[in-house]
Amino acid sequence: MLPSQESLFAEFGVSPPAVREAMHILESEGLISVRRGNVGGAVVHLPSAARAAHLIGMVLQTRAATPADVSEALLHLEPICAGMCAARADRMTAVVPHLRAAIDLQVAEFDTPARYVPNARRFHEEIVQRCGNEPMILVIGALEVIWSAHESSVWSDECSPGDPMHPPTMRAALRDHNRLLDAIADGDSARAVRVAQNHLAAARQNTLAAASSRTIEAKLISNGQEWT
Repeated sequence: MLPSQESLFAEFGVSPPAVREAMHILESEGLISVRRGNVGGAVVHLPSAARAAHLIGMVLQTRAATPADVSEALLHLEPICAGMCAARADRMTAVVPHLRAAIDLQVAEFDTPARYVPNARRFHEEIVQRCGNEPMILVIGALEVIWSAHESSVWSDECSPGDPMHPPTMRAALRDHNRLLDAIADGDSARAVRVAQNHLAAARQNTLAAASSRTIEAKLISNGQEWT
């Protein structure tokens, strides 16, 4: 919790409007949330990849960038993270259990179509989050959030029995996830990169085929879940 505004006036020797404006800026940047009322106050939040993704998304939207552009970037970048995961000496404790948990969740909820996309995205996000390099986690993680928002929008709005996201496609993706987990567990960076590249190319094609004319929408990102 931040101190009360009255305390901030006294501590910094500034006027009430200056403190209120500073609080407004921090709130608009997602660094605090303000609760009103008798038990209110300002709660500090750490910067997040989701917040960075929203800002990047706004820039991409003004440049008329498309989800295809974002997925192409991930097609080159995410396999690097997969290779880095496989190269970690501590991968059996720092990487593999998290990926296995994501796959187990996919299997447990496989027959619930609405859960397929978020569960599959969780696996991809874990690949990035466990690569061990903080700048890559932040930058590539922000792109993951942008792509996840687009992908979720596509399949929640447009999925039907005639669309590419049908059970055989879902089972193929799950097999790819298991192959990628095996490569990482084996410490085979080259195989992990190759499996990730092939899988991402197929997944990208399916989603873009369902909605190829869209552009990046920052509002979708701001409505998405936080990713840290």
